[in-house]
Amino acid sequence: MTQIKPDIRDLTGLATNAAMQAGEAIMEIYRSGITVSSKEDESPLTNADRASHQIIVKALRPTGIYILSEEGDHGTYSERSGEDYLWVIDPLDGTKEFINKNGEFTVNIALIEGNCPVLGVVYAPDKGVLYAANKQDGAYKWELENGNHSIKSIAPKKLPLDPVNRPLTIVASRSHQNPDTVEFIQKMEAQKKGTVKVISAGSSLKLCLVAENSADYYPRPAPTMEWDTAAGDAVCRFSGCAVVNWDTGVPLTYNKENLTNPKFLVKRTDGERI
Repeated sequence: MTQIKPDIRDLTGLATNAAMQAGEAIMEIYRSGITVSSKEDESPLTNADRASHQIIVKALRPTGIYILSEEGDHGTYSERSGEDYLWVIDPLDGTKEFINKNGEFTVNIALIEGNCPVLGVVYAPDKGVLYAANKQDGAYKWELENGNHSIKSIAPKKLPLDPVNRPLTIVASRSHQNPDTVEFIQKMEAQKKGTVKVISAGSSLKLCLVAENSADYYPRPAPTMEWDTAAGDAVCRFSGCAVVNWDTGVPLTYNKENLTNPKFLVKRTDGERI
């Protein structure tokens, strides 16, 4: 179905507001009481996942753009494949981190044009950190304080941040490391003769750490879905990073018939460090 080309800046603002509203609801549940059930694949589902999904879908539905949410009806490929644009949402990325209350969970909202992300918002409500990016304006980071849920009075930082004097840094999943990740780290250590720093993080914050220039690589050979990466992928792409297929080096694509991502690698592409 052919759609009128949307205003990317208006949609970035809409997605940002939706993510922050969802974040408020998530934090209310985080403080007052989390209830956990299991999906068919035995992965955890909380009342916060459901509340966030409802808030975001209500906010985005008036755009008329097809909505693909982890917690919604995924529809069929024949329905999605004819869409010029697609919202891809993870209402609560890092559910295990949320349940464990370590703060490393995010709200992810992305807009896909064709099969490429052109807009992404990643909000970590417990950390008070918001990333927003689009193909027109680039990528930015906001740091909120003291429970503030408004970015209007806060000056954002353009990504990537200024280089710092640090060793080559690899960010790895807190919950999903496997032998391929260990092998990649060992390979980098051999190349750099041990001067490699490894940090752990949860959710799409891993992609954002590379995007902001706090890390150089994020290897992910373990399975993920499109909604896990789409928003963070946009932040990376528009801040000088590449999110590529582990085996082919080709950038990830979205709105595929199979919504599972291939193994991938996030890497900075704008410096001599790599």
